[in-house]
Amino acid sequence: MTIAQTLIIVTMAAYMMGMLLVGVIFSRKGSSDTSDAFYIGGRGLGPLVTAMSAEASDMSSYLLMGLPGLAYLAGVAEVGWTAIGLAAGTYLNFLLVAKLLRRYSERIGAITIPDFFSRRYGDAGHRISLVAALIILIFFIPYTASGFKAVGTLFNSLFGVEYHFAMVIGAIIIVAYTTMGGFMAVSTTDLIQSIFMSIALIVIVFFGISQAGGMAVVAENARALPGYLNLFQGYDAASGTASTYGFLSIVSTLAWGLGYFGMPHILLRFMAIRDEKELTLSRRIAGIWAAVSMLVAIFIGIIGYSVSVSGKIPMLGTSSESETIIIHMADLMSEHGVFLALMAGVILSGILAATMSTADSQLLAAASSVSQDLIQDVFGFDLSQTQAMIAARSTVIGIAAVGMLLAWNPNSSVFRVVSFAWAGFGATFGPAMLLALFWRRSNRQGALAGLIAGGISIFVWKFLIAPLGGAFAIYELLPAFIIALIVNVAVSLATPEPEAAITAVYDEVHKG
Repeated sequence: MTIAQTLIIVTMAAYMMGMLLVGVIFSRKGSSDTSDAFYIGGRGLGPLVTAMSAEASDMSSYLLMGLPGLAYLAGVAEVGWTAIGLAAGTYLNFLLVAKLLRRYSERIGAITIPDFFSRRYGDAGHRISLVAALIILIFFIPYTASGFKAVGTLFNSLFGVEYHFAMVIGAIIIVAYTTMGGFMAVSTTDLIQSIFMSIALIVIVFFGISQAGGMAVVAENARALPGYLNLFQGYDAASGTASTYGFLSIVSTLAWGLGYFGMPHILLRFMAIRDEKELTLSRRIAGIWAAVSMLVAIFIGIIGYSVSVSGKIPMLGTSSESETIIIHMADLMSEHGVFLALMAGVILSGILAATMSTADSQLLAAASSVSQDLIQDVFGFDLSQTQAMIAARSTVIGIAAVGMLLAWNPNSSVFRVVSFAWAGFGATFGPAMLLALFWRRSNRQGALAGLIAGGISIFVWKFLIAPLGGAFAIYELLPAFIIALIVNVAVSLATPEPEAAITAVYDEVHKG
């Protein structure tokens, strides 16, 4: 093992031990002694942690691998419209949903998203909680598995560490600080992880430009590829010609932003902030960071192509190869002295951070659906605080074990579920959340029907309609979101109005 590899391993090991330390600190502070504290931090999150933990848990490895890889391979068209949609979705989610959800959830005493829907509509039978909890489990467990797989793949590809060993160790660390410190530990580690992600992006930009031969060379190489810098074309690497990115493709790609309205791990941050007035600051921080970080990530892909042209790293001709562009750049950096080897360790820790920040939040959200929404609310088990905490922590461990099983095959296609899971939450919880917050006439029958319709539509469109091609080959989130919204409204109008007590709470919340 070279000195550079040793320095990288030491840096990454120190980072992972730091995450464990956060869990220990918050466990000693008693930040996970009750269900309210374990799941939403006792509604004590500050504006900076709210913003950055939401963004870190949202972006995942897509920021440091997916966006640069797509830009490297195909230019700015698809990746550019995706970033615009995600940036707009981030801002609008904080602007439209955050304050009302914080106020509403505190007024009705909700601590999970299924719990919010059930209490919002006075669903004494907990049918909405049951369906919502099942949706979370269906989409979050494999989503969490993709995070575990990323950890194993990263260490295996970099250092030759056996995949299963690396994956299990990474999962154990994530589970450890999550079970010890609960929501506050997860949110604080997400803040730290966002810092590592930011450092990784900044360092790679300057190093990449220097290795490419300067900005003029980067621009010249990008312009040499037909359609590469055109938002309405893009570059077709297979044929070496400009492609076409039309109106339908643009709308479909922008629809990624709709997913934010239904992401449980992001919505929980809104419920957890200590004061709704601080959400204005959170919105500004989150909006700016999301837009700038995605822009920089895309730029890294363009820079990376020029570094490949220079011959300093190999040409990356497939999507799976191009997504490793930052890893290749970090490896190149490690060859330029001790300091840059340490910085390479920080960059690779940033990739690890992007993965862990998503996995821990999803793990906690999925666990809350089992221990709080299913065991206590749906099945009616009356647990003491001690028993509830044992159930919560046991559920985290159990779900993590299932996630590790799903990620056990290093050649599995579990990564493909990420965009599908994003669509699933966006199409089910998104319309339901918007109507719950902004439509007084919305009722429990409509909410339940909308959740089910959105979930079914995602599967039907993805596996039956989209394969037909043509105009049907669009991202399943958009049509499923529209179907769920229409079904929710239609069923609400076709069934009795909500009870006076429910509308009275709605009016109280909207009066502020």
